[in-house]
Amino acid sequence: MMTSSDVRQSFLDFFTSKGHHIEPSASLLPSSPNLLFTNAGMNPFVPYFLGERDAPHSRVADTQKCIRAGGKHNDLDDVGYDTYHQTFFEMLGNWSFGDYFKEEAIEWAWELLTRVWGFPKERLYASVYQPDEGDPAEFDQEAYDYWKAIFEREGLDPAERIVRGNKKDNFWMMGDTGPCGPCSEIHMDLTPDGNSGGKLVNADDPWCIEIWNLVFIQYNANEDGGFQPLSARHVDTGMGFERVAGILATTKGFTDFTRPPSNYNADLFTGIFDTLSGMCGLQYGATLPVDPRHPTDAEARDICFRVLGDHIRTLCLAVADGILPGNEGRNYVLRRILRRAVMYGRRLNLEPGFFTALAEPVIETLGPVFPELREKAEVVRKVLRAEESAFDRTIDRGINLFASIADQTEGRISGTDAFTLYDTYGFPLDLTEILARERGLEVDFEGFEAAMQAQRQRARDAQKKSVIKVADGGEGEATRFVGFDPDTWENHAAKVLAVVASGDHRYLVTDSTPFYAEMGGQIGDQGSVSAGDRGARILDTVKDDAGRHLHLLAGDAVFSEGEEVRLTLDVPRRRNIQRHHSATHILNWALREKLGDHVRQAGSHVGPDRLRFDFNHFQALTAEELREIEQVVNERLYADEPVVDYEVPFDEKPGDVVAVFGEKYGNVVRVVDIGGWSKELCGGTHVGRVGEIGQIRLVAESSISAGVRRIEAVCAHSAREYTAREHELLHRVAGELSVKPEEAPIRLHAVLHKLREVEKELKELKAASARDMAADLTAGVQDIQGVKLLAARLDGVDANGLREAMDGLRPKIDPAVIVLAGISEGKVVFNVSVAEECQARGAHAGKLVGPIAKMCGGGGGGKADRAQAGGKDPEALADALASVPVLLVGQLQA
Repeated sequence: MMTSSDVRQSFLDFFTSKGHHIEPSASLLPSSPNLLFTNAGMNPFVPYFLGERDAPHSRVADTQKCIRAGGKHNDLDDVGYDTYHQTFFEMLGNWSFGDYFKEEAIEWAWELLTRVWGFPKERLYASVYQPDEGDPAEFDQEAYDYWKAIFEREGLDPAERIVRGNKKDNFWMMGDTGPCGPCSEIHMDLTPDGNSGGKLVNADDPWCIEIWNLVFIQYNANEDGGFQPLSARHVDTGMGFERVAGILATTKGFTDFTRPPSNYNADLFTGIFDTLSGMCGLQYGATLPVDPRHPTDAEARDICFRVLGDHIRTLCLAVADGILPGNEGRNYVLRRILRRAVMYGRRLNLEPGFFTALAEPVIETLGPVFPELREKAEVVRKVLRAEESAFDRTIDRGINLFASIADQTEGRISGTDAFTLYDTYGFPLDLTEILARERGLEVDFEGFEAAMQAQRQRARDAQKKSVIKVADGGEGEATRFVGFDPDTWENHAAKVLAVVASGDHRYLVTDSTPFYAEMGGQIGDQGSVSAGDRGARILDTVKDDAGRHLHLLAGDAVFSEGEEVRLTLDVPRRRNIQRHHSATHILNWALREKLGDHVRQAGSHVGPDRLRFDFNHFQALTAEELREIEQVVNERLYADEPVVDYEVPFDEKPGDVVAVFGEKYGNVVRVVDIGGWSKELCGGTHVGRVGEIGQIRLVAESSISAGVRRIEAVCAHSAREYTAREHELLHRVAGELSVKPEEAPIRLHAVLHKLREVEKELKELKAASARDMAADLTAGVQDIQGVKLLAARLDGVDANGLREAMDGLRPKIDPAVIVLAGISEGKVVFNVSVAEECQARGAHAGKLVGPIAKMCGGGGGGKADRAQAGGKDPEALADALASVPVLLVGQLQA
């Protein structure tokens, strides 16, 4: 029987024999701005379909890494509860860019399935497009005729074997606009008897599985709703690799159709499941939940196995492609997936760190196919270890929050609270229900779904929208940029094309310009324009959608369409911008050298006096790392190597050239090469030799979001000024400490150490004072319906002092309800303790502290036994404490 590796390789070998070029998988980080992840095999080839770039090969085959989690395609919450949903999967595909079309695609699909892999032809069905009323295009007669001929040749009835589907099932569109066309799917009947007669096709039945989708791209969907035939027609196919491998494994090579089909039966998951079994002592049983909300112990175990088997693959492959868990967008999706996995691991009683250990079988199984997994193995481990460790702490906070919610609810966890546990703390809904059931509580599923739908709507509202168009030439007359050549920087002759008004601003448009328009992080140029005796300052330069450079004019000078003007840059400013831009490239190179090539640019700002560089990395840089990076970038400057640029077809660019994800590139791209060691695609301006940069100083390193770091730096004149300020500050500090500059760090350390000792002594004195004050309060104990109550204030005592006082009081008047209030630095703090015997009578610390804190203009809460709160109004404290007996009576009588 074929292994999964055999399936993958035989697919690629088959299409190699049909003249296809085998393309390596593209990154899971998509170039399209409206995608979270690469989620389909066609994503990397979109520029070829749109005509933005020419395909280097007319026939291509590949296995493409895909993630469907978050956004429009989101399988996350279904993973584990069935046998076919996965967040990570491979899509096997063969592609034709203006070459072969329907006949070859259909014939080769049938040949591979039935003659190479041995799929039982009597269990296979094909679907073709037949529009309903209002659907685009017409019946796909061409595909129907090819399938009809095949089935008749095989002795099968086409009337039974060919199923017709409408736009929903059998018409593929990239978006509301753009390339599209009918598709023909191949389905397999996996019922025990194999005689469903096609009734289960497109019926969402797990016993009839779509294994291959052949898309025929032959139309362009226009903005007006019309569909125009394309001059070049394409084939785009996608086969679910795990589905095929799972079918082969489940049926034991098509010899046993008694078991339900499952992707998780494939040997792709064997190593992961074996590792899990070794950790928890349980075996995967391949059961499915009859009632997903109330699974049996065996069903719950197998759900956990499937969740962990899927999620570890997703995390490993994503991190290897430089996508790190974080707090926004795709990074947050990864964080949620990891947290979901860890929560399910807890149901198997797995020890902290288990999830990181599951990376090893993934690297072993998929490393030979996706070499980046092996190359980034240590980064993968470090990222998973850091995220898992951080979440272990978050889990405890989430469990405490659940306990607090459960303590304060009567019979039901609200949908809002369940969603907070899900979204913030990674608690899957079914696990929240398990925790609730253990306390005899229900969960508001309808409220949870409403909160979930509200979040989805927010995500849709925030999603970037773009109209997808097939390239049909330029729109408007783009400005010719000549500013790479220093000879054009002063008195460049240009013709005025227009003066554009926008609000209070006027923009000059010329046929050519040396002024760089803000783009790719580099800010726009400034300078001046003149014509005869008229002149004006140019305050900024930007670019519109048509590629025109808009020069922002200052003053009232009038320039007429068609006249010749002279454009002059602010040359010192441009030179400083170029220095900082080249320094950004050198910094990017150094970060990848020192931290690893998972580092990817996540944004930048290049100005005349500073630079900012944002990049993906999973932890803060140490002082030693920053020192080494600063050292290595400056060592590169000493060699004064040349900076050269050249243009090359996108698909012929050298493999070591760094591209920025999210940028759209045309057929021809510009490479900026610094000394042969830093190569990036870039349209900006740069120095001629790195020696012009002078010096680079790293000013700051910080986090701008989880998984994204920011370095700020200066070079040239700004670096010299920064160093001079550092020198001056060091001498001032040394003067204040009465030591030499080189002795200042040691002396400052000693001063701070002494200060901490004094602060510690002061804290201990305050705590002792609070305990002494508390000892005098026992005479104020009241009897409230048989419950002892002490409500008192301690002036000049902060929250720490109140805790010390409470610790001293509890043993002396136990059991009791104790409410202590302190006033420190103009604010009120409360600490409430309720003994267990008093809780049994109805007293609740969290519900007691809230109303009294509110009277003081604040708030707070806590559990039944302990609670804390704060307030802003010390004047109201007396009334607040006076209300405590009344509030307590209300609790005791409830």
